Amino acid sequence: QVQLVESGGGLVQPGGSLRLSCAASRIAFELYTVAWYRQAPGKQRDQIAIQTSDGNTNYAPYVTGRFTISRDNDKKTVYLQMNSLKPEDTAVYYCNVHWASLDFWGQGTQVTVSS
Repeated sequence: QVQLVESGGGLVQPGGSLRLSCAASRIAFELYTVAWYRQAPGKQRDQIAIQTSDGNTNYAPYVTGRFTISRDNDKKTVYLQMNSLKPEDTAVYYCNVHWASLDFWGQGTQVTVSS
């Protein structure tokens, strides 16, 4: 059974930083495109960062320059480094990995940006 286990969420003050991790198991992780999404209360789930298996990345405009997606294929882990956090970044963050018809999601981790 494939599992994606997220960690690293929490409460942080505006301007602070957090690093989210998402560890996968039982997949050929290096083949997969990895991505991070977020969903704020009452809003749809939006993709904020994506990285292909060959390392190409793309970001939503409102996180560009502040967030960085990266991966460690040996550890089967994808990361999201979040800097200069704003209250509007408050949301549940989800990792996603997909390849061909295979698509898996993490359980979500809460990020709250508040003073």
